[in-house]
Amino acid sequence: MALSLTLRTSRAVLSKYKPSLLYLSYSDGVQVQRRYSHGKSVYKTEEAKKIRFYILNRFIEYLKNYDKILEKNFPTTMKTYRTFTDGIKYFSLDTVEYFKIVMMLNTAGGNYSKLLRREIELYHQMPKDMIKVAPTLIFSALPFALYFVLPLVYALPKQLLTSHFWTPEQREQFQIAYLKDRLLHNRQVFRHLQSQINFLKHDKKNKDLFEKWAKILGLIGSGIQPSIEEILACKELFMDEPYHLLYLSRNHIFHLLRMHSIHAGWFRRTRLADRAQILIEMDKAIMREGGVHNLPLKALSQACFIRGKFHYV
Repeated sequence: MALSLTLRTSRAVLSKYKPSLLYLSYSDGVQVQRRYSHGKSVYKTEEAKKIRFYILNRFIEYLKNYDKILEKNFPTTMKTYRTFTDGIKYFSLDTVEYFKIVMMLNTAGGNYSKLLRREIELYHQMPKDMIKVAPTLIFSALPFALYFVLPLVYALPKQLLTSHFWTPEQREQFQIAYLKDRLLHNRQVFRHLQSQINFLKHDKKNKDLFEKWAKILGLIGSGIQPSIEEILACKELFMDEPYHLLYLSRNHIFHLLRMHSIHAGWFRRTRLADRAQILIEMDKAIMREGGVHNLPLKALSQACFIRGKFHYV
């Protein structure tokens, strides 16, 4: 009986406070639900989006202008790097063109008459350039090697690089240096020409040309340039002894090689004959393109340099 009385008392107490407890629980739940359903995250607000886009745009602009920043802070390094990368681009283009020329010349009917002046000059120059720059390109392709190769090659650009990688100032400076080296052999070649005068004097076959040739050598020795017509009038002297390639002395051949920047190794006379043929084909190409007077200044300067003359553009 006491137990039943206790249970009824407890039920009365619970029934008295139950509505208020339910109300508190329901209202709290609704408020929490409203807070999470209608409230926005701070990361999704318009202000946050604007900030993110502003930072992103500034970062993109920074990347776009990064090279300018480097040029401003490290002008010499960036100039050297740009010159090197541009040189690789120009060298690659010339290499591709060179192999196209080689393939064309080795096909049936391929000959120099189908080439432009610039293509013949490229065919003449690229083999030496490829040999010269190959070690630099091979080592620069190794991981992290460019950091060591770049300062080295630009400390010795004349020895390790070709004209593709030179600045205009370097190109002019090195061309003058090359021409000075070649001019050292001009005097020796001239002396060899003079040494054969006595042979011509007693050669009955060339007796008529002796006086003309002696006059030309006298003009050159006095620093006067003979006319083209005077030189061509004596061309028969170079078709036989003593001035034909087969009759020249070893020392004469050596100085002719060095005068044309050809190494004095094997097959000297053959390489001299090849160089003479290339020069003839270049001259023919110039005439096909309208003559010397129609050459652009840079092309004229390059043509003079190949022939041992300096022409400043």
